[in-house]
Amino acid sequence: MIVGSGPAGYTAALYTSRADLAPLVIEGFLWGGLLQQTTDVENYPGYRDGVMGPEMMQEFRDQAERFGTRFITDEASAVELARDGGTHLVRVGDQEIRARSVILAMGAEPTKLGVPGEEELSARGVSYCATCDASFFRDKPTMIVGGGDTAMEEATFLAKFAKDVKIVHRRDEFRASAIMLDRAREAENIELLTPYVVDRFEAGDNGSLETVVLAHTEGGEDRTLQIDGAFVAIGHKPNSHLVSDQVDVDENGYVQVESPSTQTNLPGVFAAGDLVDHTYRQAVTAAGTGCAAALDAEAYLRDTPVAAEAHWESDPAKIEAAAEAAASSS
Repeated sequence: MIVGSGPAGYTAALYTSRADLAPLVIEGFLWGGLLQQTTDVENYPGYRDGVMGPEMMQEFRDQAERFGTRFITDEASAVELARDGGTHLVRVGDQEIRARSVILAMGAEPTKLGVPGEEELSARGVSYCATCDASFFRDKPTMIVGGGDTAMEEATFLAKFAKDVKIVHRRDEFRASAIMLDRAREAENIELLTPYVVDRFEAGDNGSLETVVLAHTEGGEDRTLQIDGAFVAIGHKPNSHLVSDQVDVDENGYVQVESPSTQTNLPGVFAAGDLVDHTYRQAVTAAGTGCAAALDAEAYLRDTPVAAEAHWESDPAKIEAAAEAAASSS
């Protein structure tokens, strides 16, 4: 069973279905992950002319389904993982589904500012990944919101494309390491704006981001910037809440694995994608770990004896019935 979708979950489904492991994907209502909220994707191998994020995720899903993957388009309400290598249970509504192996691929969500205009202008000028979208803002005015190493790294990368980059931070002091802050300061087209917070994003006549209003945190005058691209870099939150008390996680909630494998601390439980990765967070790296998780799960199932009382839990017919029941109820 695979909990979660997106590049990691769907790649894991593709590999496990081609290996005749009868995977069932609990893909959630918002299947496809963050790429469903992305417009042009130009940095995924094989798409020479780029591809829209939702189209790309549909193709991932269709390819997995071609080889027999089943899907439940609903949210997992609870996950109960066996600690001794037994069978694992996932609840979806009133359905209880069991499997000998589980791949966790629930992803992560960018931390948002929660200001007016942010949701409406997401993918229309407001982004959460400069390394993904910087090329769309070549020779245009941009900004980064944040004060840590990620913000500095994103700003330095963005500066290679954009006309100028303003780094907006709520305090005069930055959390970023000295070396990362120095790199940003050395770039001729990067400006540090402190102490400010984003008050609101505003659209232009074309419906895309045009204006950002900044509020001074110490009572100074507000500022209005003409900006084509705004990148929010204040952190990510992994969607590990269903399993954080069962598998090992780090201080930020990312599931820990026995690198270079995708094995968690529990036998038969593997994790992939942005649920694990707080460094790269790219579609291609997520797909790669989804592949690895599938191969790890296949090896585990091959090498681990099946208890007699667990045979029925891997019965494709019973899993299919659970999937159909959940689908009809939703």
